[in-house]
Amino acid sequence: MKAMILAAGFGTRLRPLTLHTPKPMVPVMNRPMLEHSIQLLRGQGINDLTINLHHLPDKVIAHFREGGGFGVHINWLKEEAILGTAGGIKNAQKFLEGAPFLVMNSDVFADIDLKHVQAFHEEKGAVLTLVLKAGDSPEACDPIEIDDSGRIVHMPGVPSKNTPDTDHRYTFTGIQVMDPRVFDYMAEGVFSGTTTDVFPQMIEDGLPVYGYIHEDYWIDIGQPASYHRIHRDVLDGTTRWRLPEPSADPGRATIIPPVHIGHECTIAESARLGPYTVLGDGCVIGENVTVDNTVCWRGITLEAEARVTRSILGDGVTVSTATRCEDAVLAAKA
Repeated sequence: MKAMILAAGFGTRLRPLTLHTPKPMVPVMNRPMLEHSIQLLRGQGINDLTINLHHLPDKVIAHFREGGGFGVHINWLKEEAILGTAGGIKNAQKFLEGAPFLVMNSDVFADIDLKHVQAFHEEKGAVLTLVLKAGDSPEACDPIEIDDSGRIVHMPGVPSKNTPDTDHRYTFTGIQVMDPRVFDYMAEGVFSGTTTDVFPQMIEDGLPVYGYIHEDYWIDIGQPASYHRIHRDVLDGTTRWRLPEPSADPGRATIIPPVHIGHECTIAESARLGPYTVLGDGCVIGENVTVDNTVCWRGITLEAEARVTRSILGDGVTVSTATRCEDAVLAAKA
């Protein structure tokens, strides 16, 4: 099965971090989030990928190139004008048509067996299968609803017409399997959304659109709170995802686990790190610094006596001597 990763968004909820760093390159445990998506697919035998880009695309392509270093082949599609989810998928039709294919957002993490999703899709004879998750979400007041057979009968934001009563209400995870017939519902070269423009019409027309219920770990990391949470969950071992390499030696600094330290960091003996702290490569942690519940990208400098808590610090940020930094999201000037 082929797959498409939707990666053309601006990452507005993570600004200012994404003003000069494209969202697919935002690090999670010191590796670009897009790399995690690629490895999820590759690990399940999916290595023919199409990825769309819009914001700062050349920075992404320079890192991944044609995908060979990551065990996959990547077709890149740079959108001069952003096309939305449906427009982006339609733009990739020549790479995807011919058989059912998988589409996923670049900012979701899930402990999921995609072969089970594919088998469910085939068993139901579905044109579209959305992977759904129960629980609290931004759409909790208007969730996706399915009937007892798993067929989707209502989408958020779309008035229901004769919708059957159901207690089965879920959130869309951003992972889906599509039959090529979905292309008939997508306009070419214009901005359009799958959940707003395409899926509701397919349901209205009576096409077999189903929901596969995912009961294991899933998170959308497109905003600061969930970005913090994915790091906490990985450090805690809540997910099946494991660290790609062990934490570097912190020297004689005080460490309150869990903490993960990147390569070539300089940490003063009097510094205090943790809990739930991640340092990217090349960070410099000064005398008597304390940092907790914080994700630091590459090349961070925390000068003497700095206090940092519950923050996200982008590449190259410096926190000055004796500065207190709480609940901050900071990016260095370009």
